[in-house]
Amino acid sequence: MTEDEMRKRLEALRLEHRDLDAAIDALSGAGATDQLQIARLKKRKLRLKDQITMLEDYLIPDIIA
Repeated sequence: MTEDEMRKRLEALRLEHRDLDAAIDALSGAGATDQLQIARLKKRKLRLKDQITMLEDYLIPDIIA
């Protein structure tokens, strides 16, 4: 995977993460009683965050000063 492809993937993951956040807020705010669905969305959101962090770490290496 090239760096450009990784940046595109990173942007897609960030977008999906924001969409999940909005969906979770909407379900929670509407008084949804389906806690299992909300829990699944939160779990998916955490997996996306892990993938985002991994890609960011790869694309932006730590520089020791």
